Amino acid sequence: MFYHDGKLQYEVKVDKPDPQFAKMLQQAIGGVEGEMRVCLQYLFQAWNMRGPAKYKDMLLDTGTEEMAHIEMLATAVALNLEGAPNELKDKVAGDSPFMEQVMGGANPRHILSSGLGAMATDSCGVPFNGSWIVGSGNMAADMYANVMAESTGRTLAARLWKSTSDKGMRDMLSFLLARDTMHQNQWLAVLEETGGLKGAHPIPNSFPQDEENHDFNYTFISTKIDGESEAKGRWSEGESLDGKGQFKFEKARPYGKKPHLGAASPSGFAQKEQMEEGFTDKIKDVFKK
Repeated sequence: MFYHDGKLQYEVKVDKPDPQFAKMLQQAIGGVEGEMRVCLQYLFQAWNMRGPAKYKDMLLDTGTEEMAHIEMLATAVALNLEGAPNELKDKVAGDSPFMEQVMGGANPRHILSSGLGAMATDSCGVPFNGSWIVGSGNMAADMYANVMAESTGRTLAARLWKSTSDKGMRDMLSFLLARDTMHQNQWLAVLEETGGLKGAHPIPNSFPQDEENHDFNYTFISTKIDGESEAKGRWSEGESLDGKGQFKFEKARPYGKKPHLGAASPSGFAQKEQMEEGFTDKIKDVFKK
């Protein structure tokens, strides 16, 4: 069950409305780096969490907080759109200054679809995509996904902060940047508490490594064909980060043979030539010519 009290988590003020910045803020709402993504990601992870209750509660707390961030950003979009005459909701034509800004890069759907309000889309108007949500059922894998989500979200917030000189917007974004800092550390703290690199890796740590091919599980394979690869570093020599193997560097080479597929099945309605065993040889002859 969820509750609300009608108040914003942090104050949102706009000194000078800016419809183009409202369009940019949409990325922080419904974009792949946005708050809708992390909100639903943490909530689905919580609802599916099996294990100690403290992790479920932490995810629920944070996912619910992200709802508050969506609310803040939606308010910021609406405030940045204020100042346009109300008749533009019905009249999307004319010589008004607001329409000039729409033509110059603002989002026309903020007039046409939402009546000067925020939408569940990114800055290009693409609807939010639920396939971006990661909830694997493996807590360690999910924590890394959460760190990535907060990292790209904080990068976006920093770029938005740089893109405006509005003091109110910068103040709001400074709060969101701070919360992203906390959440990155929060997810890393879960990984540390549950064993860190050596305890959690390789993920899933429940699969027996005896079943892996030990010729390849700590080998960096270089596929560079011309000259010596410079891709050598901590990942190509020394003890592996999980402490369970030794890194080594190896030039790529084929361990298998050329694949050979049989003739096409008649039921698939390929061309007649594909149903003949010699079809591959015919193709080779064509290219030789």
